Order: sequence, then structure tokens, then C-alpha cells
Amino acid sequence: MVPFPPPVLLNEQGLDALVKSIEIPPRPRLLAEVQQEMASDDPDPRKIARLVSKDVAMSAALLKMANSVFFGLKHKAETIEQAAAFLGLTQCSSLLMGLITRKAINAEGPLLDRFWDVSTKRSLSMVRLAKVLRTCAPDVAHTFGLFCDIGIPLLMKRFPDYVDTLEQANADCDNLFTASEDNKHNTNHTIIGSILADSWGLSNEVTFAIREHHNYGIMQESMTPKIAKSLIALALVAERAIQLYEGLNHHVEWEKGGELALDVLNISEEEMIGLCDELHVIFSIDN
Repeated sequence: MVPFPPPVLLNEQGLDALVKSIEIPPRPRLLAEVQQEMASDDPDPRKIARLVSKDVAMSAALLKMANSVFFGLKHKAETIEQAAAFLGLTQCSSLLMGLITRKAINAEGPLLDRFWDVSTKRSLSMVRLAKVLRTCAPDVAHTFGLFCDIGIPLLMKRFPDYVDTLEQANADCDNLFTASEDNKHNTNHTIIGSILADSWGLSNEVTFAIREHHNYGIMQESMTPKIAKSLIALALVAERAIQLYEGLNHHVEWEKGGELALDVLNISEEEMIGLCDELHVIFSIDN
């Protein structure tokens, strides 16, 4: 079992310096407008559609994702309003958040293409798993799946040698993933991700889970919010499915937290493999 370390505490001055150093982007205006509408007493799909339609590329990408086999829509959505009607406005806005986030981060390249591909597969897989296992709301699972590693592209932009740090962290079987980051850069992607999540108005539960998602021991802590345990566990299963799909049987993070994840989700190893197989079928169709 990987030891559960105390949280890294930053004073206000240190936090400000960190944010400026990493260049965490401000919340995009479109996201703020969508979140404001979603927070109203009676969210209007037509208003959401009008907001999104200002960006043709964003609208097309949202419809493509909504019509993905991950959601199994009986009818193809032709408009944003239809997507909201078929998926539900909450899930539709969650998909939109993912597209806005990638545009706002503005980090591309071969390595980051891999990052965004995994991020998309993880977030959509978590939607599917959340529906099957009924552990939490699918839109919350999607948001966490999208944002849990969002600090990585920001740190890649900030530190030229961060890719080497990732390789070291991915191969370390004995310590927390974030230990390598902390040792080399005095911060890690979970801290940066949680700062971004908080500044972009994500819920306290999601922000907490982002901050702690490599501290697998918290899935055993009685004080850990149930939703945080579920999100961390679902993410591990989703990432296990991605690893197996890519032919990578050795998954260090699964070895660290897999048993705890299965316990939280109340499923067996065999049931987990079955879920992974179902996701693999979707991955192959969606490619």
C-alpha cells in the first residue's frame, strides 16, 4: 500500500506565485456563460444553443461527440438543441466543457495528442461506467475524467523536462505518482488541476477528488466523501480499460489502487474485465 502523505499546503503568497508561474488560464467566457445558464432555475436549451452556435467548429465537435457510440442515442442529433434533448442538458453541457477546456489550454503536439486522446476516452468511459454501476451522476463522472489530469499539459508547457518526470512517475511502483513531480518541480499536476478546477467554478467534491486522485489510500478513509471515492475508483477502471485496449498489461497505478477501486465499486476482478471488454468494443467502433 502506498503511504498516504499529508497534503501540500501553500500560503496565499506562494499560491499566487505558483499560479502566475504555471500560467493557469482564466475560465473561458463561453464556459462561464453556459455555467451561469445551467445554474438558473430553468435552464433553456435554446439559450445554450445560441451561445454555442457562435463557434461553428465548437458546435460541430459537440454534435460529433454527442452522437458517439458512448451514448448510444437512438436518433442522431442534428442540432445542439436536439443533443440537449436526447442526452439531457446537463450531460450536453458537460461535453461542451471538455471541448472548451482543450481550446483554452491550447497545448498541442504528438505527446499532447496522446494526452487528449486518453482524457477523452477516460471521461467518456467514466460516463458509461457511472451509468452501469450507478455510482454517481454521469456528468460529474465526465467532468472529473476530463479534469483529473488537466495539470499535465500546463506543467508540460512550463517545464521543458516535465516529460522525463512523467516517465519516471509512470515507472515508480513504490511511491505516489506525484512524488516525482514534487521532487523535481516543487508542485504536481493534481495541485495545478485542482487550482484550475476551483477557479473555473467546478464543485468542491470534484476539486477535492482531482487534488487527491493519486492518493489511493483515501478510498479507505471514512472521512473521504463518497463521491470522491467513486470518482477515483471509476477513473482507475477507465484507465485500466484504456491500458488493456492499447496492449499495455503492466499498469502501475492499477497495481497501487486497483483492489481499493474494486472494493469501492463493489465489483470483482472478473466483472471489471467484462466492463473493460465492453469499453473496448466502443473504442474500436468510435475510432
